[in-house]
Amino acid sequence: MLEKSAESLTTAPDESGATEHNTHSPSKENSSSADAERDLAEILAGVLCVEQVPVDSNFFDDLGANSLVMAQFCARVRKRADLPSVSIKDIYRYRTIRSLAAALIDAGPGIAATPAPVSPPDPASSEAVNPIDTLQYILCGTLQFLLFLGYSFIAAILAARGYAWISVGSNMADIYLRSVIFGGAGFVGMCTFPIAAKWILIGRWKERSFPVWGLTYLRFWTVKVLLHANPMVFFVGNPLYVLYLRALGARIGTGATILSRNVPVCTDLLTIGAGTVIRKESFFLCYRAHAGRIQTGPVTLGRNVFIGEKTVLDIATSMGDGAQLGHASSLHSNQAVPGGQRWHGSPAQRTELDYVRIPPARCGTLRRVGFGLATVGQLFFLSVPLAVGGLYMLLAEVPALNDRLGPGGGGLMSSELYVDALIVSCILFFSFVVVGIVVLFTVPRLLNLFVKPGKVYPLYGFHYSMHRAIARITNVKFFTWLFGDSSYIVHYLRGLGYDLSQVEQTGSNFGTEVKHETPYLCSVGSGTMIADGLSIVNADFSSTSFRVSRASIGRHNFLGNNIVYPSGAKTGDNCLLATKVMVPLDGEVREGVGLLGSPCFEIPRSVERDLRFDHMRAGAELRRNLAAKNRFNIRSMVLFLLVRWFFFFVITVLALADVELYGSFEYVAIAAFLVVTLAFTPLYFVLVERAIVAFRGLRPQVCSIYDPYFWWHERLWKVPDEYLNIFNGTPFKNVIWRLLGVRLGSRIFDDGCYLTERMLTTIRNDCTLNAGSKVQCHSQEDGTFKSDRSTIGNGCTIGVGSHVHYGVTMSDGSVLAPDSFLMKGEEVPQNARWGGNPATEMSDAPGQPPALARQG
Repeated sequence: MLEKSAESLTTAPDESGATEHNTHSPSKENSSSADAERDLAEILAGVLCVEQVPVDSNFFDDLGANSLVMAQFCARVRKRADLPSVSIKDIYRYRTIRSLAAALIDAGPGIAATPAPVSPPDPASSEAVNPIDTLQYILCGTLQFLLFLGYSFIAAILAARGYAWISVGSNMADIYLRSVIFGGAGFVGMCTFPIAAKWILIGRWKERSFPVWGLTYLRFWTVKVLLHANPMVFFVGNPLYVLYLRALGARIGTGATILSRNVPVCTDLLTIGAGTVIRKESFFLCYRAHAGRIQTGPVTLGRNVFIGEKTVLDIATSMGDGAQLGHASSLHSNQAVPGGQRWHGSPAQRTELDYVRIPPARCGTLRRVGFGLATVGQLFFLSVPLAVGGLYMLLAEVPALNDRLGPGGGGLMSSELYVDALIVSCILFFSFVVVGIVVLFTVPRLLNLFVKPGKVYPLYGFHYSMHRAIARITNVKFFTWLFGDSSYIVHYLRGLGYDLSQVEQTGSNFGTEVKHETPYLCSVGSGTMIADGLSIVNADFSSTSFRVSRASIGRHNFLGNNIVYPSGAKTGDNCLLATKVMVPLDGEVREGVGLLGSPCFEIPRSVERDLRFDHMRAGAELRRNLAAKNRFNIRSMVLFLLVRWFFFFVITVLALADVELYGSFEYVAIAAFLVVTLAFTPLYFVLVERAIVAFRGLRPQVCSIYDPYFWWHERLWKVPDEYLNIFNGTPFKNVIWRLLGVRLGSRIFDDGCYLTERMLTTIRNDCTLNAGSKVQCHSQEDGTFKSDRSTIGNGCTIGVGSHVHYGVTMSDGSVLAPDSFLMKGEEVPQNARWGGNPATEMSDAPGQPPALARQG
């Protein structure tokens, strides 16, 4: 099976074609080809632990190799100075030793058979790390903590005075009016304070570079944290959010629509033209971290630009008027898309595929203003008063409850305090679980009656509000976390509205992270298994309109991690969609193949080594295994419900104790509650995770999903870890990683990286980990689970949105470009710069503008 481009389906050169291209000295080249064949065969035989390898044998079909084995083969070839470099993409294109050797000889000495991803020259990305003084690192962490203390104390004073003023209300109406006034003033203050802080601490952002952990970084971090904590983030997809970014200095034209919750930080460097659309989960931060420094730079988007789902725009990137960037794609630093062109891939390259698949609708300024005013009215007169004064309204109407929860209940050591906390926490927590399920299965179905598939609606109207409500309600993470990685996720998704046809239950049909635009237009075929991170894109947007349509995943597919699956995808039955693959939207429907990369190309659907546990997935043995897994998963679900409830119970105890102490300590008691909660949260969940592994470490594994080890390993994925985001960009996150078992060096800068298997991950000194990056030390392929250690060497940088797989080694000083996928088993040489999906060594394109200069 030869490689096919997702765009053109052009057949790759075969063995004869590779040799026919050669027009140089035949005898000399035949000799060189024979030498290359011999050397490559010897290396592959060593990797496979066999005496010899036939040069005409297919790596996958005949030799039974898989991508991990071939990645090790590529790494050994790269260590041979007398052989050209070989990438994993070369392996899939030329699947025998003979065709691979011929392609390498034909390409010329020292040149890979498949050209490396071309990225414009970026001198800043090759800077060596200058280690930060440990004292400066500790001082920065100390100042960050003091800033949090100060913010907590100010918040405590304002909250206490506001609630005291509300509590003296004489009746329900008076309490409501006071809640509107105080809540509205508080909301405005929370929104405007970060804007004021940005202009006071920074002024206007400029292109520059400065080291992390210094005073300049401290100002940068303060502004970043305030922007992320700003409640305006909840207005993404609303014209009010555009006004907010303009207040921060961004230049945004009329009619721009921003749907991504990844907040740009260096907003003065952001330019978005009129009519531009930016889809969900896109990164356009206007900064990046590299080699222990923060580098800021512009992101410039012209008029009527389209940015697809899960894209990354690095600093110093631009797109001309009418340009498009497809889903699961990225622009690397200094890449520029000319006006009117369509690009996709990572790094992006030109395509003819049109990603704007919806006609415009009438959506003028009056509609946008009206939608914004309606949102403000709902917020100020309904949402905020209920959030702020709801408790006081309840206490006013139920005096017995006020007596029960008010101060003077007997002191901190009184059993009444803990009984009250037990009652309150049980009622609130388990009511949320039960009522939440009922609401999820009913309310969105009623709202869905107003949104018809295939019909084009204007933005910022009634139908748009219904669609946003459906998306928000049905994407609550708690229940996919609870039911995911078990047989019960199937029933939950069906209850939401998924069309799952005739389910072939595996016990792992879906992971814990499944997202969609609307659940009522999601179809998944029988026998399909889906790992974490699936985002089903079944709504199309322009700057004036939207439309929902069905997205269908075929039968007997396997989908890896972090995949964007759009409606109209050209994949059918029995496909393997690899991690971070760009799902094709053009060409013929792919069936019986695997797809890898962005843009994608074909790979084998499966190999012999991946089928070793298939006997456990059929007949009576499957029924026994599935029943045992179901019993284990039920225990896991009950365990983690209790884990979450007990956490809520402790927080309730702290809150009631705070009420008892307020009379004596006033504002200090509230500030102390915030600090103690912040400290208790990571310590509690660290203890839970370490207790699950019995305070031991993990070891690399290859096993069936019906092996009890895998069920136990799944429990680790259910330990809540959302709290980690609070500590991004601080030394405290490194402390938490160490407590969780990561082998971590000194002075790591972690701006938002996620580590799935902490105890299989090693990160050495002075590494830089960017926002949205991930190190995943496992893989699940159909019914097989595999895990191995990954090591990030001294001074390495992992770019924004990049994904590092298991069994990987990044040598000292190496760099992984943004939105890259470093496949399992890869070995990145020292000081090398890799990028792309799949990642290979990057080659710089000549004649591009100079990159960011070093300052600060």
